[in-house]
Amino acid sequence: QVQLVESGGGLVQPGGSLRLSCAASEINFRIYTMGWYRQAPGKQRELVATITTGGMTNSADSVKGRFTISRDNAKKTVYLQMNSLKPEDTAVYYCKAQTTLRTYWGQGTQVTVSS
Repeated sequence: QVQLVESGGGLVQPGGSLRLSCAASEINFRIYTMGWYRQAPGKQRELVATITTGGMTNSADSVKGRFTISRDNAKKTVYLQMNSLKPEDTAVYYCKAQTTLRTYWGQGTQVTVSS
């Protein structure tokens, strides 16, 4: 059974940093484009950042220069380094694995930015 398990969320003060991890199992990780998405209360889920099988990255304008996505194919893990966090970054963060045929989502991890 395919599993994507996120970790690393929590409560952080504005200006702080967190590193999210998403560990995949039972998939051929190397062939999947991996992404991070987030959903704040009362809002739609939105793209945060993606990384292709070749390592090309894309990120939302709201996080450019602050968040960095990376992947370790040997560990079947994708990361999201989040720096200079703002209260508006508060959301549940979800990991996604996608090919042209299949899409898998993790269960989400809560990130709260508050003083």
